[in-house]
Amino acid sequence: MNGTNEVNQISHVIQLSVAPVFLLTGVGAMLSVLSNRLGRAVDRARHFESRYVAAHVTEQQTLRFELDLQARRARLIYAAMALCVVCALLICSVIVALFASAFVATNSLGLAIASLFVAAMLAFITALLLFLREVYLATSNLRIGPP
Repeated sequence: MNGTNEVNQISHVIQLSVAPVFLLTGVGAMLSVLSNRLGRAVDRARHFESRYVAAHVTEQQTLRFELDLQARRARLIYAAMALCVVCALLICSVIVALFASAFVATNSLGLAIASLFVAAMLAFITALLLFLREVYLATSNLRIGPP
């Protein structure tokens, strides 16, 4: 393979890698959103925990409900974050496989690349569904206005 052809092939692989890189940016933004939501849930749980000890028994029941809700939210957010990280790792693997395919004279990497991409999308879809469930939990008991 001559130098010009090799450079052309590498530049083509770089062009193919641009879309997954943009997808990585979106996954990173999603991780940022999830991280902020997790911080809010933890802060709310700490607030309820600090009030729990000094609260009357009837208020403790309400606080226990709120603490359980924050714990469920935190678990959902953590699972969504883990899936986003898996998605990002799979996307990075797609990019590596794209570059490897430029140097390996076999067509067997096509199936691997497609499989990695599909797995990444399934992980991201599941993360989005968990995020939607967490938002539902956060807003299901929303009380606006005076008690």
